[in-house]
Amino acid sequence: MKRLLFLVLCVAIAGALWATGTTEEDDGPMTIKFWTHEDPNRTEIEERYIREFEAANPDVTIERVTNSSAKVPELLLTAFAANEGPHIFNTQIEDGYAYIANARVAPVDARAAGYANDSALIDAYVPGVLDPVSAGGDVYGLPLELTNWAIYLNKRVFRDAGLDPEVDYPRTWEEVVEVSEAIAIRDGQILTRRGFDFRYPYFLVSMIPMVEQLGGQLISDDGKTAIVGDEAWLEFLTYMQQWGPNGMNLGSPTYTNARKTFNQDNNDIAMAMSGLYQAGRIRSDNAEFYSSGDWMVIPYPQFENAVNEVASAYYGHYYMVNIQVPEREQEMAWKFVGYMLSHPEEYLDRVGLVQPTNALMASNTFLSTPYAEVFAQDMELGNIVYYAEDSARMQELVKEAVEAVMLSGESPEKALASLKVKAQELLDQQ
Repeated sequence: MKRLLFLVLCVAIAGALWATGTTEEDDGPMTIKFWTHEDPNRTEIEERYIREFEAANPDVTIERVTNSSAKVPELLLTAFAANEGPHIFNTQIEDGYAYIANARVAPVDARAAGYANDSALIDAYVPGVLDPVSAGGDVYGLPLELTNWAIYLNKRVFRDAGLDPEVDYPRTWEEVVEVSEAIAIRDGQILTRRGFDFRYPYFLVSMIPMVEQLGGQLISDDGKTAIVGDEAWLEFLTYMQQWGPNGMNLGSPTYTNARKTFNQDNNDIAMAMSGLYQAGRIRSDNAEFYSSGDWMVIPYPQFENAVNEVASAYYGHYYMVNIQVPEREQEMAWKFVGYMLSHPEEYLDRVGLVQPTNALMASNTFLSTPYAEVFAQDMELGNIVYYAEDSARMQELVKEAVEAVMLSGESPEKALASLKVKAQELLDQQ
């Protein structure tokens, strides 16, 4: 279905140039449609920003629509294929880059966003973070967040399993297996308590680094070959096969996302992979647990035989503006984006999101945030997530391979052979 939607989008792009000439009013009220992913903590402050912005711009109405982060990419594909995309949207760069590649979004209006000029905008951000949204000398997005993932650990679950969380926490993927087996509780074949489980919808962020640790690559350095390093990929797929229900039965994509259950402290998950933002969600969902000191954050594990030290990939959620809407509305959209992003310390303090400006990274707010140093150190070991016109489909292919060995009983060798063929065909289509 996603492949079909992607093809529909590409067809629509070819015939959509008419939209850039849409008739527009020179003045009068306007409504700016803003699509974003769900986050209760962010909703609270962004609804206030909307009220403040509308008060300062009385002819403007902001319509904020939220959906799950997993649902947003599909909704955007459908909307843009029908030439009915919102004014403003944000999504992970691996899903959003196609809109830049296919000329569906407008360059950032630096002055409207609050900067003296384009150079001032670029200079405000940490070097490199605008590269994924830059093309042809223009910048096409501003980061709501730059995120990498580490592992949140529930000390109470560790102690309940007879483990010392400060000593026994896993440093390697092999130790993740050992610790998870010690923690696991099963009712027959059903896991009622997991030690750890993966972020299965996000294979490019959470799992490709495991392959890279072993010397493999998703795409070769010259960009011409997909799925590099058979031995690394086979070791990774074998690990996932053994992790799943047909192996040691330590976790599965069929269970509720570990990150979603972690905050409840229900003795059903010991470790979950997430970003710095998770701390704010713990505070909102379970204030007692947040204040207890019974959770901590540990680095992304490494394989014992790793040839490269690689941590979680990092990604950006970038705000982009639809180039099809009238220029007056584009300008207002960038003005609103700039207003929201003029509060980076509040986003960090209230939501746990890092907007990677030089000013924020040097601020006491960032430096004093619990476990910020773990994420900062891991980010130095990470790579930007794969982003390209085909990145959403590439993620689907990795998902197919992983789920084939975990759930369908397919051998790692067969899953790898299929992945190599499909990924290369996809890469060659670019």
